Amino acid sequence: MHRIVDVVEERSARGIAAAVSRLITTGEFKPGERLPTVRALARELRISPSTVSEAWQTLAALGAIESRGKLGTFVLDGAGARGPSRFRRITEGPGHFRLDLSTGTPDPELLPDLRPALARVGSRALTHSYLEDPVLPALEELLAATWPFAPQALTVVNGALDALDRVASHVVRFGDAVAVENPCFAPLVDLLEQLGARLVPLDLDAEGIVAASLEAALAHKPVALFLQPRAHNPTGISMSRRRAKALAAVLRGVDLTIVEDDHAGDICEAPDVSLGVHMPERTVHIRSYSKSHGPDLRIAAVGGRRDVIDAVVARRLLGAGWTSRLVQSLLVELLSDPASVDAVAAARDAYARRRAALRAALAERGVRSTLGDGINLWVEVASERSALLMLAALGIGVAPGAPFIVAPLDGEHIRVTFAEVRDGEDELADHLARAADRRPPLHRV
Repeated sequence: MHRIVDVVEERSARGIAAAVSRLITTGEFKPGERLPTVRALARELRISPSTVSEAWQTLAALGAIESRGKLGTFVLDGAGARGPSRFRRITEGPGHFRLDLSTGTPDPELLPDLRPALARVGSRALTHSYLEDPVLPALEELLAATWPFAPQALTVVNGALDALDRVASHVVRFGDAVAVENPCFAPLVDLLEQLGARLVPLDLDAEGIVAASLEAALAHKPVALFLQPRAHNPTGISMSRRRAKALAAVLRGVDLTIVEDDHAGDICEAPDVSLGVHMPERTVHIRSYSKSHGPDLRIAAVGGRRDVIDAVVARRLLGAGWTSRLVQSLLVELLSDPASVDAVAAARDAYARRRAALRAALAERGVRSTLGDGINLWVEVASERSALLMLAALGIGVAPGAPFIVAPLDGEHIRVTFAEVRDGEDELADHLARAADRRPPLHRV
């Protein structure tokens, strides 16, 4: 008992959960060890039992402890090493599919040809010192010229998820409230839950986050707002300029960090709308080049709030150091070369045609899907489980909707990545329509 009392810095649910988490991480509490009862600890700390109970619920949600009823509450073996469970539920299907629409990845045939750019940069010696700036001047100039607002600082990291990880690790502490879209990008939910964040879900409509929902969420005092401003994954929704202005008005005078993940980048038809236009001093904008120029490039730009960007750069010095300057130089070539620029524009048009064709075919069959951007459709189904099983039996893989859900929604959904559906959308729509209409089997009593 005294171990917890001695290290609690703040007698709140957040403070207690943080203290116990530290004791587990440092080995003061061993796997299988029984924790004090809620009432006993509350009595020692002279606080309400409900406060301790809330701390225990937070730790249980993180997989650090578990209640065993009358036996008590115990530290779990391997606490704190919880994996990306939501992400695994999307990527670990029943096997190989003849048509895999679960991946969220672009059509490789629509990516720009890397060979000419590789030939131009292959013979260059780009790094002469470990102490050089982390971003090539030519790339920084290109990024600054196309950023949706004037960033206080810019850097590059190894992909959008790497950026989200590094930014979130700086701005979010155990027990902090964080506002996120609902549904939300599943790996981001995994990441924030591993950091011990309390997620506050925000409603979406056709223009992005609902302003009234964000206003209500501020009662939880979130330290950060994470959003995907265009081609939201999984719904494809893009934030309008009108909505960005309304959200900025809600956030005026509120002390939080805005983190925008522009994951689809240049394959989007929607403009790159950012809250940074209204509050650049609080916004971190992330732009990925994976879907537009190639997942294997593993590069994303991060720009905006200087203290956050500087912290990311400083922390990387103790790890990766910097993103390969060969890769940076390759991206400079791809962003500057007319043939590569035209290839990305052609990909954007192709995805728009494929999206419109599949969505129209689904609508003709009475299947509802979001009117969005990017390479995903958020399709409403009667039963997610039945839809997944029926499509799998046909050799078609789609992503379940549940891993994206932060709080209950009306109806169930699947996410369909249509990027490689080059033709045959009517046949696919037939299969999706039958799967969408399937009800779960009745259980006999």
